[in-house]
Amino acid sequence: MGYIRGMDRQQAVLFPEAIDDFITEANPVRFLDVFVDSLDLVALGFERSVPAETGRPGYDPADLLRLYVYGYLHRIRSSRRLEAEAGRNLELMWLLRRLRPDFKTIADFRKNNAAALRKVCREFTLLCKRLELFSGELVAIDGSKFRAVNSRERNFTKAKIEKLLKQIEERIDGYLWALEETDREEACTAHPDAEALKGKIAALRERKEEYGKIHAQMQASGEDQVSLTDPQSRSMKTRGGTDVCYNAQIAVDAKHKLIVENDVTNAATDTDQLSALAKQAKEVLAVEALEVVADRGYYHGAEVKECEEAGITVYVAKPLTSANEARGLFTKEDFVYEAEQDAYRCPAGERLVFRFETVEKGRQIRYYRTSACGRCPMKAQCTRNKADRRITRWKDEHLLEAMAQRLREKPEMMKKRKALAEHPFGTIKRGMDAGYFLTKGTLKVRAEFSLSVLAYNLKRAITILGVPRLMAALA
Repeated sequence: MGYIRGMDRQQAVLFPEAIDDFITEANPVRFLDVFVDSLDLVALGFERSVPAETGRPGYDPADLLRLYVYGYLHRIRSSRRLEAEAGRNLELMWLLRRLRPDFKTIADFRKNNAAALRKVCREFTLLCKRLELFSGELVAIDGSKFRAVNSRERNFTKAKIEKLLKQIEERIDGYLWALEETDREEACTAHPDAEALKGKIAALRERKEEYGKIHAQMQASGEDQVSLTDPQSRSMKTRGGTDVCYNAQIAVDAKHKLIVENDVTNAATDTDQLSALAKQAKEVLAVEALEVVADRGYYHGAEVKECEEAGITVYVAKPLTSANEARGLFTKEDFVYEAEQDAYRCPAGERLVFRFETVEKGRQIRYYRTSACGRCPMKAQCTRNKADRRITRWKDEHLLEAMAQRLREKPEMMKKRKALAEHPFGTIKRGMDAGYFLTKGTLKVRAEFSLSVLAYNLKRAITILGVPRLMAALA
């Protein structure tokens, strides 16, 4: 009996004559190879797509692209790890024909071809469309925070800078007081050495000067925060507290949970992201009408209006932000709008009529009021103000009311949103270990995220259709 034993390490082995014999017909690298071959790298804008007539020959950008897509498919994203894998990974040896570029060449390729890499992701999305992997009817939009190459210690807000400057002032004052005591009582060994104190004071003043420059930079630029390592990254709220991140956005088709469109922004919230991504998704899908569902973070009247004008039907639940509800008072939802009379009916049955219109933050706002509040027995349940209760209405609020009615008729939409939009982020962050960026700057992190999206879609397409059918589609 015993165990299954391996072969003797000293035993001579006759390997197959061709490395191709090791790669099965259903291996995804075969499709990856054909897919890159099908791309017009010159039209996509890759550097060195046309080899130089003089000088030392460089690597074909197609080979470096193959290397990167394979790496993102297999949780290998760093240039040094890709260099190592190219020399020991049999699939990569086949894919690159045993080329082994150094890590600097690999890193420079991603850095110098950011825009082109995003176009490669779009090319595969269009292939999925031709293969009818999209329904083109319902798309879920969501955002998630991905850590940037910038620590929290290297990110400064106005409040943080002012706090640090205050702390430095207090420490300098303390050291100056100790220095005076030392000068007064030179023989007292209990006080720190005067030279050491002067060194600490000089270091603090130098740091104070650095913080002062950062504070002046924020005031001059109008920005509310500054990141030193990656200037375009921002401090954002995450589930674990706060971190310096970018906000990645995706639009996911309902048929096979494939990502139709993606983007990365440094906006800390999703409020202004809905319409741009929805319209891009509609353009990619080439449909006349599209339904889009998103979470409460995307609730914004102007964004909903822009979507409606573009033929996109939106489903976004209204966030519960009313201070009156927390106080146990009537909220705006307790007042019924009567369109024919252009008035609101309050819970006591009184009518709030239109009084005046104004523009607030670029939006036309209409004000409604009644003079019956003074004698109303329900006023204590309505408002804490001595004046009458007022209701404001956005000029295009009927769009939000229609959206709320759609959600009441189709409450299952929010469950669909969760199933569609959160699955891809979970796969990218956990399954593909791509929950953080390795590059700096919005342009480069967009390219990096596009590679993650391409790898995700490629995995899904292979699972759905298989390698032979995908290769046949390209043939």
